[in-house]
Amino acid sequence: MRVETLHLGRPEHAETVGDLYANHALGLTRLALVILGDRESAEDVVQDAFLGLHRRFRGLRDPAKALVYLRSAVLNNARSVLRRRRLPSWFAGTYEPPVWSAESAAMLGDERRAVMEALRRLPTRQREVLLLRFYADLSEEETAQAMGVGRGTVKSTTHRALGALGRLLEEER
Repeated sequence: MRVETLHLGRPEHAETVGDLYANHALGLTRLALVILGDRESAEDVVQDAFLGLHRRFRGLRDPAKALVYLRSAVLNNARSVLRRRRLPSWFAGTYEPPVWSAESAAMLGDERRAVMEALRRLPTRQREVLLLRFYADLSEEETAQAMGVGRGTVKSTTHRALGALGRLLEEER
């Protein structure tokens, strides 16, 4: 995919949409993959986020926060995909995420698979906060910005999510 280069207009913010894509697309795709469970949907979600940024780039109030915009867009787009999957359809059966490939399954250990399965069973907000904090390695403040919530909400949700994750993992033993 060719990404047009748009400069932020200020020399101190010389990062472009193309630079953001080169530096962050893979990490954002991995984040979406964990949330959605299939690569194609994850890539679509990230592409849509970058397309939205490209369209709105000149109108950003604070272009230095373009990455925050992207993270929020990826989360929101992933939520939309999950909502669409839950909608009943007269024409299709229930959505079944693709099975991990044999190669991927062989590479992943039993422990990691158990954690991923337990993560998928958490409520959406708890899953997202854990992924942003520990998978994407964001600070509490960055996580709060990406999710559009307060820092206190991130702290309490993280605490509850870790407890719930621990209980789910204990059940599987």
